[in-house]
Amino acid sequence: MTASTDCSQFTQEELDTFRESGWWVARRLVPESYLTAMRRVTQRDLLSQEGDVEYEAELQYPGAPESLDSAGGRTIRRLRQAVSRDPVFCQLLKESFLLGRLQQLVGEHVVMPLAHHNCIMTKQPQFSSDTGWHQDTRYWSFSRPDLINLWIALGPETLNNGCLRVIPGSHRRDVTSQRLDDLKFLRSDDSNRDLLDTAVSVELEAGDALFFHARLFHAATRNYSDQPKHSVVFTFRRLDNPPLPDTRSSELPELLLS
Repeated sequence: MTASTDCSQFTQEELDTFRESGWWVARRLVPESYLTAMRRVTQRDLLSQEGDVEYEAELQYPGAPESLDSAGGRTIRRLRQAVSRDPVFCQLLKESFLLGRLQQLVGEHVVMPLAHHNCIMTKQPQFSSDTGWHQDTRYWSFSRPDLINLWIALGPETLNNGCLRVIPGSHRRDVTSQRLDDLKFLRSDDSNRDLLDTAVSVELEAGDALFFHARLFHAATRNYSDQPKHSVVFTFRRLDNPPLPDTRSSELPELLLS
């Protein structure tokens, strides 16, 4: 479910596979010059802890510190509002090798919500947490739940340091509320065995770009390695799929990329 290409579009076979499975990895898609610039911003802002940040302790997922004042309590989970941190992010998103693919997935006019994702995900070797099986659309409010996520690896992502795991084809499944817990994560019991048994791990190298549907169930463990893991994540929608008024999805402006 991967590709190695420097063209500006998916092949028809890749598009067909994406629509069937809900995800696709374009290998080595992002040039080293962009990776170096994004790593620089990441290290700078992790050190300063300035801007809009999310701490592991705030979410209280398994493995997270108990509170902001406990050991590891200031471990950052996300540097939010990535596009406001440095021009490199907007410059990257306008590149044809990304924008061309996004246009194939969402349409000619690509809109990027700033209220969701738009962040640098950081998973530290200590005090990181497990994220259960979920769909990103569980708390999003758009006319339709048809949005596309882009996940760019700034370094290696493996099972050992908490790479994403996905359930292929789950973006096309209607999952009843009985399968979910109170936080809208998939229950880890026999009621979901048909889904969980099909999960695959998406291991990445620096510069790999994972495109996946926002309804695709995905999860990740904490980072068990001795090195941090960093990724850049954005979300995109069609022009005719606006956020619903007076919801979290409409709280911030959006960028029209094409």
